[in-house]
Amino acid sequence: MKVILLQDVQGSGKKGELVNVSDGYAKNFLFKRGLAKEANAQNMAELKAAQAAQDRRRQQELESAQKMASEIGGKTIKISAKAGQNGKLFGAVTAKEVAEEVKRQLNVEVDRRRVTMDDIKSYGTYEADIKLHTGVSAKVYVLVGEE
Repeated sequence: MKVILLQDVQGSGKKGELVNVSDGYAKNFLFKRGLAKEANAQNMAELKAAQAAQDRRRQQELESAQKMASEIGGKTIKISAKAGQNGKLFGAVTAKEVAEEVKRQLNVEVDRRRVTMDDIKSYGTYEADIKLHTGVSAKVYVLVGEE
């Protein structure tokens, strides 16, 4: 019997998948516990519509990330910090500070965990990589100057 899984079922499949299981397993276990529904024409149409909506949503997120990457890619973020006599910073410029400055200077919300860079410990220009989506990232330059 073909069924559409409503939840992940160990040994059978993931949520939203169409799987073939025995009649007894479907009637006595999956249907009674609300883990699956029969794969009739109406339920199949609902499944296809839900998958199409999910694909559209993913495509929109990807296009949005690509647009954002083109907007911020190659831009320079200026950060001022205190340093000693030889230009070595007191502390370091971290990904969190870069994410905050990207938001403030470029008006783009970026999670600090998506910023990939080494800690900056002296004045100069450095490169940071911001991952916006799977396969989409933007390079920004971080200019650290005197406060």
